[in-house]
Formats: sequence, structure tokens, C-alpha cells
Amino acid sequence: MKKYIFIAIPIIVAVVVSVFAAIWYIDNRSANFTQEHVLYVYPDMTSEQVLASLDSVTVRPRSLARMFEKENVASKIKPGRYVIDPSSSSVYVARMLNFGWQTPHNLTLSGTMRSKGVIARKIALQMMVDSASVAQALDSTEFLSAYGFTPENVFALILPDTYQMYWTASVKEIFDRFKKEYDAFWTADRKAKAAAQKLSPMQVSIVASIVSGETLKTSEYPVIAGVYLNRYRKGMKLQADPTVCFCWDYKLDRVLKKHLTIDSPYNTYKYVGLPPAPINVPPKACIDAVLNPDRHGYMYFCASPEFDGTHRFAVSYSDHLKNARAFQRALTARRKAAGA
Repeated sequence: MKKYIFIAIPIIVAVVVSVFAAIWYIDNRSANFTQEHVLYVYPDMTSEQVLASLDSVTVRPRSLARMFEKENVASKIKPGRYVIDPSSSSVYVARMLNFGWQTPHNLTLSGTMRSKGVIARKIALQMMVDSASVAQALDSTEFLSAYGFTPENVFALILPDTYQMYWTASVKEIFDRFKKEYDAFWTADRKAKAAAQKLSPMQVSIVASIVSGETLKTSEYPVIAGVYLNRYRKGMKLQADPTVCFCWDYKLDRVLKKHLTIDSPYNTYKYVGLPPAPINVPPKACIDAVLNPDRHGYMYFCASPEFDGTHRFAVSYSDHLKNARAFQRALTARRKAAGA
């Protein structure tokens, strides 16, 4: 009997060791996920909630639960955006959450941005910060002064682009990045081009915002920029409809004569020169169009009667009136056809 006992003990030990070795390998080395998964951990999330959210992509949930307990994830977990690779082991994911090994996140600012509310919502929808905090920053004189901007001209600071940063970035960190990209964009070459036109970078952004408000056609940016620069240099009123729309908080469907009398420094039908600040966040292409405008003698433009989003340009006011009448005739015909 003793003989069998002596034989059995090593076997049992070997089995136990093998089991523990297998468990260790499963927890520490073995891939435990079926696919790449993006995990968002919010500040108020518990480790149990995180485990539950990973259940559908976890091969061995018990292994992941063991590592969460062993690594004390419940008390160490850090908020963040984590990308879990299919090859990740249970222990790696547990430690990833404990040490905050986030994957950089893309914050994309694009499309029409004519109000601070829109900007705040775009940022909040993509980052952990809330829109109220962003809106507060956009309206804070003290906060923006650190970047050399004010609540009035902050549109110039924000350049439409994709910014890579951590999802948990604070409002300050987000604006730090905006300022870094702004400084990088305004190279010595761009500043020299602005100076050659006797414009400051801020004035360039102001003209660019008007151009952006006039057309969605990138090909027209340099032509329209040239028109407004021609008017500006001649001391003419810019008479830009987008500035009037800005005065009315972009609530106008059409700009009518009664809207042109509003008393605002942004009303370019009433006051000569540039508005005090940008009226929207202009695309980089608009800014570059102002820095590299088409050289021409056009002083006027109006929408094309083709209704394709383009414009017709004119040097003289009489030619402009012809273009305007052609558009009006086409518009009247279109409305009659629609009514029929």
C-alpha cells in the first residue's frame, strides 16, 4: 500500500502543478478576446460594470474576473478609452485599466461651426468632458486670455482638423492642443503672406470666416476672398450677407432689406471695414485662400441661376445687376414651376 501511496503523491503533485500552470498561462499569456473592442470607462463605473460590458467579447470570463480580483481593479481602475486587442491576456487588460494605458483618441472638428454651442457639443460628444464645461471655457475671458484670445475672437483659435489626444483630456488640455496646432499652422510663411496684404492673422481669419459663410465650393474660396480683399482695399463696405446673418444669430432664412439696418459692428452693410472678430470657424482652406487670393478685378458676385452652389462674378456694378436679375428670373421661374 505504501508503495502505491509513494507513487500517487508525485502524480497528484504533478497534476496540481499542471493545473496551476495551466491557469497561470490562461490568465497571463493566453489571448482572451474574440475581437478588437473599444472600452470606455467613465469615472463612476465599477469593475463589475466593466466586466459585464466585456462579457460578449471575452473568451474566458472567469479568467478575466480572476485577474480583476488579483490585480485589485476595483480600487485602482482609471477612467479612459481603452482599445482591447484580441491577443490581449486577462492580466494585461486588468493592468491596462489600473495603470491607465489608454489608446489615443481622435477628436474631429469639421463641418459648419457658427456658434460656441455647436463647438461645445461637438467636443463633448467625442471626449469625456461635458458640453457645459467647454461652453464655459469658450465664454471665459480669464481662461482664454492665457491663449491670447477672447470670448469674442475665439473662433480664430479653433482650426477644423482631427486632433489626437486622450479621451480623458481636460478642457485645459484640449485648448492647449488647439493653441499648439494654431501656432504650428501660423508659420513664418503664412504670417509673411498676411503682412504682405497688410493683414494680421486675426484679420485673415475674419475675412476667411466671411468667405466660409458665402460658399461651400472650395474652388470658389480664392475668388471670393479676392472680391472681399478688393473691396477692403478700396475702402468700400464689404456688404457681406453672412455678417448680417451673424447679427441675427443665424436665424434668417433669407436676408431682406429690413435686416440690413441692424446696428452692430458686425453689420458690414452699415459699417466700413472688417468686423471685430470671425463670424464662424473657417476651414483651413478658407484661411489659405485669403492668404493666396485670386488676383482679379471682381468687386461683386451673386448666386448662379444654375442653382448649383456657384456664383457669378462682376467687375462693374452694372454687370452685377445683370447677373442679379438673371438669378432673380431663374428663382421666380423655379418657384412658379414648384407651385404648378
